[in-house]
Amino acid sequence: MVTQGEDCAPIRISATTLGDLLLKGWDKAPNKEALVFPGERKTYDDVVQSVLKRARGLKALGIKRGDHVGILLPSSIEFVETLFANAMCGAVSVLMNARYKAPEMAYVAENADLAAVITNDMVTEHIDFGCRLTEAFPDLTDTVDPTALTLSGAPLLKRIIMLGGRSAPGFVDQATFDAAVETVSEADIHACRLTVRVRDTAMILYTSGTSANPKGCLLSHEAVTREASNLARYRWSFQPDERAWSPLPLFHIAAMLCMLGAVDVGGTFIGQPHFDAGESLKQIEEEKVTMMFLPFVTFHQAMITHPDWTKADMSSVRLQNSCFAFMPERVGQAYRDKAPNMLQVGTMGMTEATGIATTGGYAMDPEMGFKKLGFPLPGIELKIVDPETGEEKGIDERGEILIRGYNLFDGYYKDPEKTAQALDAEGWYHSADIGSIDEHGHAMFHGRFKDMLKVGGENVAAAEVETVLATHPAVRLAQVVGLPDERLAEIPAAYVEREDGVEVEAEELIAYTKQRLASFKVPRHIRFIEEWPMSASKIQKFKLRGALMEELGLKD
Repeated sequence: MVTQGEDCAPIRISATTLGDLLLKGWDKAPNKEALVFPGERKTYDDVVQSVLKRARGLKALGIKRGDHVGILLPSSIEFVETLFANAMCGAVSVLMNARYKAPEMAYVAENADLAAVITNDMVTEHIDFGCRLTEAFPDLTDTVDPTALTLSGAPLLKRIIMLGGRSAPGFVDQATFDAAVETVSEADIHACRLTVRVRDTAMILYTSGTSANPKGCLLSHEAVTREASNLARYRWSFQPDERAWSPLPLFHIAAMLCMLGAVDVGGTFIGQPHFDAGESLKQIEEEKVTMMFLPFVTFHQAMITHPDWTKADMSSVRLQNSCFAFMPERVGQAYRDKAPNMLQVGTMGMTEATGIATTGGYAMDPEMGFKKLGFPLPGIELKIVDPETGEEKGIDERGEILIRGYNLFDGYYKDPEKTAQALDAEGWYHSADIGSIDEHGHAMFHGRFKDMLKVGGENVAAAEVETVLATHPAVRLAQVVGLPDERLAEIPAAYVEREDGVEVEAEELIAYTKQRLASFKVPRHIRFIEEWPMSASKIQKFKLRGALMEELGLKD
């Protein structure tokens, strides 16, 4: 479906490898600023030289094409350089959530068949990767040769590289790594780079963690680089002087696309090691950001309630990707007032679709960016079907979202059964998301089938209840879960984050929803929360549900 007057004739397919994407950006402007993080910034030439050096060390330590290499680093220039260094060697980057605890690290190392992990010696109040890895692999400290590990929990993991000045038992340290670099030439790396195919797997990303057992999505170089190019060059019209900003973690596919899109046009990416509302407002103003990539409501809420919001200058921003269609109206209005000349685009996607399937652009009515989630990128097909019959739904009718295109993942690693459930014989990905398409081709997300509650035989979308709760002036954010019930099979319950300084009782919110929803949709329990259990970017509902079930003494 061609929508919004978008002209597909000038669009050219651009697929390459991650390594070559970087080098093409370097070719355009070697002395231009490529990456900016608090306290550090590098030109394209600086980044390329560092990437080649890092790739030499990896190759010298035995990393070869097809090896799975875990990246356990905070969002930083070092993270980006490690990603590209792996690509130069033909290795597959397995992006490990920097918030992983020891059991999660052990699970990914074993499930992803990691040959190596790259981390650093950073120690802060919240981060000590060395300590967590040692906890994940208790026999690590017994290692005789750190370049040839034999770990009972991860038999294929042969080396864990700790960059920085610190040494620890079982880890390859910086000195050993630097010595290894000298044994491999840049020519060796370029020869290796040229053996990589665009259909090779570039990275494995584990699903967001809203379920207890994440799955590893296989994303090809083609899917990743073509997606970044399609967004940056065409739908969002990035310019060579683009200064794209995202505070999201780089182990999240969304921030990854923002960074790669900037590199694709020879622009600049600006990021943070972790989200901070005050630092974000400062960066946007001081770095003269032109594009903001910030889809999630929790980040926006923190920014617009920050004391510096009113004085922050956003006049340089021409485009923002953010899903205001899901957010309380006051959040979108805050940006209408703050940056009236900024185009807002909504987005719908998932890891299995390499991050983005639909988004808005300059061809649409600007107001649609606050109401809907855009239209499919060129080369991506989307349809809404009845999940039982497969019959395609009509305009504004709800059903399951199916996606087909170059951007799809190549399956779940080591899980053919779940892969077969997700990808059908005609190449359609069955998302288990509930969506609709309007008369203009704009998509809308209405929740997940697996996030549906079955209350006394009635289907209740958690998203519907959450939306109603969010309209209450005391509610900053609400999340709804289902609890087992002997009579009704399942009942709704909600967690609520209150607006700062606003008091409200659970009984008032229950009465509020009773006035606006059918009785079977009304939460039976409401709990207040100040800090949400998070994966990389999403609230982990299974943890909310588990805590409330434990409190109430319930069992499945």
